Amino acid sequence: MHEVDMTRCLLQALEDWRDQHPVQPCVEQVHLLVGEFTCVEPSQLRLSFAAAVKDTWLAAAQLSIVSVPLVGKCLVCGNSYRPDPACGYASPCCGHPMETILSGRELKIQRIDYSRPRICGPPTPANPCGQPTPSSLDPSPCTCPSATP
Repeated sequence: MHEVDMTRCLLQALEDWRDQHPVQPCVEQVHLLVGEFTCVEPSQLRLSFAAAVKDTWLAAAQLSIVSVPLVGKCLVCGNSYRPDPACGYASPCCGHPMETILSGRELKIQRIDYSRPRICGPPTPANPCGQPTPSSLDPSPCTCPSATP
């Protein structure tokens, strides 16, 4: 199950992204583009992500996955097409093997939805994602959707 390895890479990319922000952002949703030809199973990736982020700064983050179809291009006839594995990925027009992949190999972060916290703290039972916590400067409660009242 290479989804676990993909999740590790995703978490490392998110940590690198977080390190570029002077104040820890509160991640709400991570949008991924996942190509059909990567053989990544979206449901397994979601499960792996959920398990990996539990009790971390990403605990409240949701994973949104957009599947990108495999599209090939035949350099002989110029046809762009959705390859069929049963036909050896060949061009349906001329039967020539697929030589160029236009899309379907993507595995990347498309967008990260986040808010800038007033104060970030470490994950706690009352604030499991480490999102905004009450302070003397801003007495509003934690906005974390998974916080217990």
